[in-house]
Amino acid sequence: MKPVISIAYCPKCGWMLRAAYMAQEMLTTFTDDVKGVLLEPSETSGTYLIRVNDQVIFDRRQEGRFPEIKELKQLVRDQVNPAKSLGHSDKK
Repeated sequence: MKPVISIAYCPKCGWMLRAAYMAQEMLTTFTDDVKGVLLEPSETSGTYLIRVNDQVIFDRRQEGRFPEIKELKQLVRDQVNPAKSLGHSDKK
């Protein structure tokens, strides 16, 4: 069964557009590798948490920042299809 990417975000912080943009990037890059992307408005202020199934791959609170798209693609790829080439977004 294909994994689901979840992005939990704080709507009070105005992070819905950021989450939607990242979801679009994930769906474009991993079309054949994931079942979908779930956007989850969080009731906890300051939340920006990205998971693949139940595995947390990025937590804004823990990192103290938001992920760069290139970094996020690498983190998701490592979980859903480690052999996948990301072209210019791949690690050097």
